[in-house]
Amino acid sequence: MDPTLESDVFARACTSRLVLQDVTGRWGALALGALHEGPARFNALRRRVDGVSEKMLAQTLQALERDGFVVRDVQGTIPPKVEYRLTPLGARLAEQLVALIELVEGSMGEVLAAQSAYDATRD
Repeated sequence: MDPTLESDVFARACTSRLVLQDVTGRWGALALGALHEGPARFNALRRRVDGVSEKMLAQTLQALERDGFVVRDVQGTIPPKVEYRLTPLGARLAEQLVALIELVEGSMGEVLAAQSAYDATRD
């Protein structure tokens, strides 16, 4: 891809769509939010992101690493210690995601009321 071209996520062939999918998918957003709290080992991340399978977390971290948001740091200890952390780009992105997460969490009263009102009209 020509780096001088402008990205347009609304364009069908824009590569930014795939990156957006990696970031905003359920596990990507949660992994980035968890790593915003600080570097973590795989099993600690898996515990923090409750409900994610080992396979999905591994795939998610690999995609985020490929996109440049996460670094996988393998330390030469015995046994080897692997830690994941955000890159500077990942930290900027995670900051925005955490703001969105906090907005959603803080708005749950309004969301539940809206859902209840909507459901009442569908009965």
